Amino acid sequence: MHQESNTGSGPSLSRILQALSTESAAAIEKGSRGVVAVHARRRIPASGVHWRAGIVVTTHHAIERSEEIAVTLPGGRTVPAVLAGRDPSTDLAILKIEAAETAALPLPEIASVDELTPGYWILTAGRTAEGGARAGAAVVSVVGPAFRTWRGGQLDVAIRLDRNVHPNFSGGPAIDAGGKIFGIITSGLSRYAAVVIPAATVERVATELEKRGRIGRGYLGVGMQAVRLPAKLREALKLAAETGIMIVSVESDGPAEKAGAQLGDVLVSIDAAPMRDIPDVQAYLAGERIGKAAKASIIRGGALVEATIVIGDRPARS
Repeated sequence: MHQESNTGSGPSLSRILQALSTESAAAIEKGSRGVVAVHARRRIPASGVHWRAGIVVTTHHAIERSEEIAVTLPGGRTVPAVLAGRDPSTDLAILKIEAAETAALPLPEIASVDELTPGYWILTAGRTAEGGARAGAAVVSVVGPAFRTWRGGQLDVAIRLDRNVHPNFSGGPAIDAGGKIFGIITSGLSRYAAVVIPAATVERVATELEKRGRIGRGYLGVGMQAVRLPAKLREALKLAAETGIMIVSVESDGPAEKAGAQLGDVLVSIDAAPMRDIPDVQAYLAGERIGKAAKASIIRGGALVEATIVIGDRPARS
């Protein structure tokens, strides 16, 4: 006869494990109700989340073709989908599906990322090719401030997991114990471990993709190279930064050329923000600055000159 081992007045290990299993299964069941399988590459499908009526959010890197895309709904029914926009810089893409097909799919409940700290357990969910649920778990390894991805996109919060995930989980949700989601899981922004694209970023990017099909990127129309500024020049011009950005090429009829920029100019600030390296320029050229005038401080011939540049909208790459 089996006897339950229990020392003291506390619950037994088996009861704790049973309660943990029951709670995690309930969280996965709730958090994955709006998760679909995305068929847009060979072999293993990615996952996606029904973000708003008729719109599924998934990962850019999992979309290997732009036509003949389909999604499998919970229960196993497969329906066609149309690629409506993608943003490599944040590794997000949106698919449009007939609203009637997704009418039964709930929208995600969003969890606050404020409670996340290293060591926090999250659940991951995906959808198999046959429409079944897939579940996993991971530990939050890093939580940090907003950062720019290696592709140039801005994530509102840095959330890295302790390991990478099965390819089917990319595009699926990161779920808390109550079945709410922190964001979208991706293995496309780091070669070492999965990243959670926070819900605030997903909402911002999905909204712009739905409007324009891509994310606007500001640009100056120049080739740039970071250079060290001589100490005597810095002292004469009263510059605190030790480096600036040399203009090594100027695009014909681009924003910088229209503002009078020349080869050899050294950009040291834009709107009083120091430009010490190329990432400083990339960080400044956010989408909301497109079309706005910016005051650039430039070293030319050993003197500081001012130029007003209207930030352009980088043309979409073919």
